[in-house]
Amino acid sequence: MSERLQPGDVAPAFTLPDADGTEVSLSSYNGRKVIVYFYPAALTPGCTKQACDFTDNLSLLADAGYDVIGISPDKPEKLAKFREKESLKVTLLADPDKKALEAYGAFGEKKLYGKTVVGVIRSTVIVDEQGKVERALYNVKATGHVAKIIKDLGI
Repeated sequence: MSERLQPGDVAPAFTLPDADGTEVSLSSYNGRKVIVYFYPAALTPGCTKQACDFTDNLSLLADAGYDVIGISPDKPEKLAKFREKESLKVTLLADPDKKALEAYGAFGEKKLYGKTVVGVIRSTVIVDEQGKVERALYNVKATGHVAKIIKDLGI
């Protein structure tokens, strides 16, 4: 079971392919705030709702100085289909080896329909301009989560 991050922790570095197969690193966002969210699977109802909510609020978040990155264990080809089908504007990264998911505490045991399973824990980590964890939210709900982040950040 991976450790959950706490405010003040250094955000684990990652370099992952996006939907087009282009490598994207967290370090390329130095000097900007980044909302990194982890979701179980592209093209599923909850994950679609969450990605669409982030896309719908992207300009509001960007105006407040936040970039948004979504990470799932899907392969880049599936992320490309997801982006096209839903007209997503957020950066989607593929983590099929689950290295970033584990480093961020977003993979492990969770409850699903009353059973304990191992999988992606829907999580959001907000990283500040210096690469430190500002907030780490785990077991978040797909619906209403983006609105809650906006409210909590005072945007």
